Amino acid sequence: QVQLVESGGGLVQPGGSLRLSCAASGSIFSINAMGWYRQAPGKERELVASANAGGATNYADSVKGRFTISKINGAQSVHLQMNNLKPEDTAVYYCNTRTYVTPTNWGDYWGPGTQVTVSS
Repeated sequence: QVQLVESGGGLVQPGGSLRLSCAASGSIFSINAMGWYRQAPGKERELVASANAGGATNYADSVKGRFTISKINGAQSVHLQMNNLKPEDTAVYYCNTRTYVTPTNWGDYWGPGTQVTVSS
């Protein structure tokens, strides 16, 4: 029904930057929210940042001041600018969207994930 395609992951040195992008397609009536989660080896998946249709954003404490999520109203895409990356940011990053496929039916959809590795 809804597909998410992520791009922008890779290997970067500590202090470096990466920009993740995610585009949604499929049977989309309206997008309620889009965001990014991450999962490091041996850890649970956690919210990194999200943005809702009203423009409100939410960040994990560990990334505040370093990461910026951007979602243009009406666009079916979201970006995550990650600056001053640290080794502890190493994880698989997943794009997520809460999307209405009809005026009353919604679901949570996930991308396949993109690896971010921060290492010297």
